[in-house]
Amino acid sequence: GSSSEKCDFETDLCKAVPEENLQSGWIRRNGQSGVGPPYSDHSGNDTAYFLSLSSERQSSSATLRTSVFLPTDQEHVCQITFRYWISHSGTLMVGLQKHSEDSIENIWKDSGELQNQWKTNTITINNTEKFEV
Repeated sequence: GSSSEKCDFETDLCKAVPEENLQSGWIRRNGQSGVGPPYSDHSGNDTAYFLSLSSERQSSSATLRTSVFLPTDQEHVCQITFRYWISHSGTLMVGLQKHSEDSIENIWKDSGELQNQWKTNTITINNTEKFEV
């Protein structure tokens, strides 16, 4: 059977952990927070929460790491759908780290030619060992 989890950042970081420490630059906010666009989520709701890079960190990089996913097989693939907004000259990258390897393999990126609007993307991951994204 397929199990899917949905998370909208309304109450927490959705099991995603900022890498270094809490000063990593990722903040949970909504469109009313007064720190600039986006002023609402993808559905136009200005009180709904999303994750955003804090303004003082927008020129550097910040990483979010998921909890550990179990290996995939024929019946269980891993599919991750997310909505994102890129402004300025930002680049959003998705990396895959297998538990047997130190390095992170970049599996998707977007540097936002169509900027300042919400976009949706789905990535499918097949992997025979435990991994993080």
